Amino acid sequence: MQNLGVMAQLACVWEATARKPGNVHRAADFAKLHYVDFLASAAAIGGVLDKAWFRPVGEIVLDAVKATRQVTATNTNLGIILALTPLAAVIPGRELVAEIPKVLRSLTVADAVLVYEAIRTAEPGGLGKAAQQDIADRPTVTLREAMALAENRDRIAWQYTHNFADLFEIGLPALARAMNEGRTPEAAIVAVHLAFMAAFRDSLIERKFGAASADEVQGEAGRLLAAGVAFPSAELDAFDRTLRERRWNPGTSADLTAASLFAALREGNIPLPWPWV
Repeated sequence: MQNLGVMAQLACVWEATARKPGNVHRAADFAKLHYVDFLASAAAIGGVLDKAWFRPVGEIVLDAVKATRQVTATNTNLGIILALTPLAAVIPGRELVAEIPKVLRSLTVADAVLVYEAIRTAEPGGLGKAAQQDIADRPTVTLREAMALAENRDRIAWQYTHNFADLFEIGLPALARAMNEGRTPEAAIVAVHLAFMAAFRDSLIERKFGAASADEVQGEAGRLLAAGVAFPSAELDAFDRTLRERRWNPGTSADLTAASLFAALREGNIPLPWPWV
């Protein structure tokens, strides 16, 4: 299957549905952000991403954000769009790990201008003010150069300067291990999410609540991973309660989980249909 739009929709629906600690999912909403918002967002971006390799990355990002805002009133998927678009820009049938660097090297100033517009349209929280190439200004550098300026405070930006290494070194291996162990799709997705949370500070939590909070979340995720805790479990339930009580939403880890699922679908690593039970 090489329908990239459907792959993107599946990846987003699966990621949103899995009961990942601290995130919106099918059994837990936030006060102003609901599970259905994520389903609507997944539906909205499929058509935009389906033929992404024909168009500039910046155009795809902006169109996907605009499509999302037609069906949701708040930012649900900016990080996912930014993570999925370069992957979708690879011509179907070509290996992602070899082609992603070429896509990223080809990014232009025009791509940056359109992505900045997309970010302003999505209105994400916690961005703050940047000393250089601030999101409120018109960028004068390429999109990859702009991402380099943000990579220390945003792990999605980091992917643009490191050829999406987190997907190939963390997300896809974690997914493969979980699948080889015979875990259900939901348990495998939670395992990928936990692997990202343990590998680095979640940049959404760090931007909103500071480095100490992000360190605490990373440390607990690492402890659970080292202990071999798997979904479902009382330990993960307790972790989830703590995150929700403190409003620590590991959203960047969730975005990278969705991107890993999309990459796995593109590479044929997930057999379809993938029974949920």
